[in-house]
Amino acid sequence: MKTVQKFSDEYLESCRGMSADQIVGFLDDFRRLHGARRAPSKLISLKVPVDLLRAFKAAASLAGTPYQTQIKRLMKAWVVRRS
Repeated sequence: MKTVQKFSDEYLESCRGMSADQIVGFLDDFRRLHGARRAPSKLISLKVPVDLLRAFKAAASLAGTPYQTQIKRLMKAWVVRRS
């Protein structure tokens, strides 16, 4: 059975104010995350100082990004820069 995505009224209202560029960016990000070439994920365990994790989660929340998604973005950007 497929999962049904539910959206809050607040989220839907915020989406109504999106520009065309924001919508295209969202769709492109969605395609990259959920496309046919999606790589499998691996669950890892990582020790992080509590204060650092708390600050990182707060900053990600203020940016409107789940903190684990932001960690993956940072990891990918770092790898790409090093290539």
